[in-house]
Amino acid sequence: MADPDVIVIGSGGGGAVIAKELGEKGLQVLVLEAGPWYGHSEWPEPNKERGAQSSSSVEDLNVTLYKEQYSKLEGEMNDLITGRLRWGPADRNRPPWYRNVTERGFVWQNAGVGGTTQSYLANCPRAFPGSVDSIWPISYRDLIPYYEKVEATLPVEFAPVTSKEELFFYGAMKAGWQLIPDLNVTTPGYRPQPNAILPTNRHLTNPDYSLEQLSWMTGCTLAGHCINGCPHGPSVDKIAKRSTNVSYVPLALRTGRVTIRPNAYAIRILTEPHPSEGQRAIGVRIRDTWTGETEELMADVMVLAAGAIESPRLWLNSGLPSNPWVGKGLVNHYFDWVTGMFDEKDLIPILGCPEINPFVGHTSGGRLDYPGLGSIMVTGLSPGLAASMSFGISQSGYSNLHPPYGGMPWYAQGRIAGPELQHWMENYRRTLSLVIFADDEVDIRNGVTVDPLNKDEHGPVPKVRYVPGQQGEKNRLKLVRIAVDILRKAGARKVLRTDWPASLMIHMESTMRMGFVVDSNGEAYQVKRLYIADNSVHFNALGGANPTLTTQALATRTAEQLAETYF
Repeated sequence: MADPDVIVIGSGGGGAVIAKELGEKGLQVLVLEAGPWYGHSEWPEPNKERGAQSSSSVEDLNVTLYKEQYSKLEGEMNDLITGRLRWGPADRNRPPWYRNVTERGFVWQNAGVGGTTQSYLANCPRAFPGSVDSIWPISYRDLIPYYEKVEATLPVEFAPVTSKEELFFYGAMKAGWQLIPDLNVTTPGYRPQPNAILPTNRHLTNPDYSLEQLSWMTGCTLAGHCINGCPHGPSVDKIAKRSTNVSYVPLALRTGRVTIRPNAYAIRILTEPHPSEGQRAIGVRIRDTWTGETEELMADVMVLAAGAIESPRLWLNSGLPSNPWVGKGLVNHYFDWVTGMFDEKDLIPILGCPEINPFVGHTSGGRLDYPGLGSIMVTGLSPGLAASMSFGISQSGYSNLHPPYGGMPWYAQGRIAGPELQHWMENYRRTLSLVIFADDEVDIRNGVTVDPLNKDEHGPVPKVRYVPGQQGEKNRLKLVRIAVDILRKAGARKVLRTDWPASLMIHMESTMRMGFVVDSNGEAYQVKRLYIADNSVHFNALGGANPTLTTQALATRTAEQLAETYF
């Protein structure tokens, strides 16, 4: 394509959204993605061959390739070193891209068209109003029309209730919590999860259709374990779980004005002085991850949508103006995981059956929200991930090294091993797991810098530091107690708190904060024509709500402001 009007760096939660919105406004948009493009005819073997350079054709989205490439093999997809969805180049014979994480834990991000939404629970709650109003440079009311547009586009629906949600709601009611009737959460309570997942396949209970036939129809099959690139649907744009590569990317391509180029790693933002605008962005230097060749691409406006780690890294490696908040203020929901084990005799009166089968339904179909503390969500991951999250990751060490809690013989904390681990895994079908997102405060000491001693082919690597604050610690402990109480009220005979390490980083936000690095429209204060449209512009951790929907609403709003300002 000729020089585009706008170049977008990143095709994930924010990048694909702003590309679609700008394309619909008549602008020519080039989207650069560091990783591969799965489910596209121009890249039939994206991990083995370079394939085409770019594509702007929605007709070349290939659902057969998509289903082959997003397999349900957990090692194939999730392995941090060799998995298809690792943070690394398309060629899986080469090592992943390195991040220097200074605390215990790891950063869970994906490379590829669709970004980290390729590993997707599809949970789409709005931010809690009390965490935005009188705190952000914009009001919660400003966000509502953009929330509504994204919710209609994906679309977002309340999750259907399966056994795990029914049991969770039963426990929440017994514990005294109220049902939240509104999308705008101002008081604590429980509710079905608002998810970007198509409604349930209407033939799901019809015995005349096989599982294979159902997987080629429109609608969710309630296979909750398809966290990676849900392979259920008749075409790429009708895949049930609405990650951006199956929702916003096809819509962007349909505008006829959006081109996507995978395997293109941005290594430097190009700028020039301007008499009236000051320093302004004019282009980007990229590196082809297959050939190693570099080139410079020009546009009238640049959009950074590379995420809360790579966006500040690119700013710093580009020598852009110094700002004490660039890369600083990293906030991550302080996670934890609590699992309850139930007896058959206790489940039958509640569910009408002796098993929960947590792998049935949406990956997460129910939640309890407590503005200011965070959220508790029902979770039913695939077996390997469920075992890892429940039994394999802990900062408490082995549970048998801790003295029993007085009056709580049914409670354990940390990693379990030996016969006890075997007992838990044998009873997997009668377990209910709850994941905790604790709200934490922004701290300038946390953040992303570039490592002066370590470089890769794209320049100095990011150095990531996150230590939860005292408020995050308090919030997590309160939410753990609520989760344990809900499980016990629901009838759990045993409860295990995993006690995840703090630096398990999934919901990273606020490293390029609105009001500090960018203005309320998403444009950088110090570099004109440079916008940011990812989690990094969030002012805080949203009160504990999942961040993707807010990022997408902000990207929709930023597209509107960008087009009005420069076009």
